Amino acid sequence: MGTYRDFWPAAVAGALLIGGCAAPGAGPSATGGSAESTSGKPLGADVSTAPLLPPALFPGEGEGFEAWRCAPANQHMVTAFGDETLKLWSLHGAWQLPQAVVASGARYQNGEISFWNRGDKAQVETPRGQLKCQLAHSRDARTRDNHPGVMFFAHGNEPGWTVELDNHEPLLTLSTDYGDTTETLPYMMSVMDNDAGRVVLENANAGRFFRVRIEAAACFDDMSGNPHPARVTLSIDGEQYSGCGEGIAP
Repeated sequence: MGTYRDFWPAAVAGALLIGGCAAPGAGPSATGGSAESTSGKPLGADVSTAPLLPPALFPGEGEGFEAWRCAPANQHMVTAFGDETLKLWSLHGAWQLPQAVVASGARYQNGEISFWNRGDKAQVETPRGQLKCQLAHSRDARTRDNHPGVMFFAHGNEPGWTVELDNHEPLLTLSTDYGDTTETLPYMMSVMDNDAGRVVLENANAGRFFRVRIEAAACFDDMSGNPHPARVTLSIDGEQYSGCGEGIAP
């Protein structure tokens, strides 16, 4: 899996800091890599293979995800540790920090942004301030062994639903009503923004409308508290459902 481009725009660094929180739904500024439909024809309409998703939706080198509760700004973050890099998701976006040499603990730094952890405690520093974090949850990342042929998996609760994106074709398998109803539907990509880690998928069959919006950002299961690297919103049959998701590496 390719690595996510190292960047932390100064305009959004405050998303992790006291008094610098971005508005809900805001994320890193997209200066390039954005692809959206401009001709009224959704992207991917003529593509018979599944589109590649932004690397920010995947754990990268990491084998699991960690949830951190941070103070005093009441921020919550998700991390995935690789051998030499750290992927970091806040409520407002995703970043990658390379590892720096330190005497103790593990420090990851990208310019003036750093994440330093020792055991179940961590410290995040930026030019705008500092956060103290405590490890809250951790879990293994999903794998193709457990989800064969699936590139992205999302789920939500009350009522329970899941969405699986096929790794080979632009098809999604939608399960609703706690698994009582399952169907496979073709989709088209109407928005792809690699820099922001944002994707919007819509129905390829005009007979039934649905939309799946995926955004790279810290997401926590509202029942278990388990961490995920993406927020997912499913709209179908006039209803809207919210949940979490993650890319599944080969």
